This record gives sequence, structure tokens and C-alpha cells, in this order.
Amino acid sequence: MGMNETLKAISDPVRRDILQMLKEGKKSAGEIAEQFNLTGATVSYHLSKLKNADLIAEQKYKNFIYYELNTSVFEEVITWIYMLGGKK
Repeated sequence: MGMNETLKAISDPVRRDILQMLKEGKKSAGEIAEQFNLTGATVSYHLSKLKNADLIAEQKYKNFIYYELNTSVFEEVITWIYMLGGKK
């Protein structure tokens, strides 16, 4: 995972909304999709982008897939942004 992929993934408002939802805890793909006026395929696309950027992790349980935040990536981004404002 690179910084470019991470920043690109969070540049989309739908993906930011998904991340905000997952801040509250694990959610199934269906629970996430219910919150949007989008096709299931479109929501899956956004989840895939977030997963490829390591911003979320998935767990399979029976016939469901649950998603949760990967907070370590956010810590890396915050550290990088913080260093931009630091003194040389």
C-alpha cells in the first residue's frame, strides 16, 4: 500500500462516508449498501478500492462479509501529514 493509493481512495465522498460508518464498528456489505442510493455493484467497487488501499479489512462469517477500519493506515497518513508541517 502506498500513500498515493490511500489518498486516492479517500478522495471519493462515498468512500469517506463508508469509512465514517465503519468508525462505529464492523458492518456487513448489506448494511453498508442500505445507506446509499447506489447499486450493489457500485458499493462493492467502493469497498474494493478501500480494501486495496488497506483502509479496511474484511472478515467472512457464514454467508456474510464484514468490514472494519484498519486504523494503522490512518496513523501512517496522520504521521505523514504532521511531518509536512514540521520544521526542517
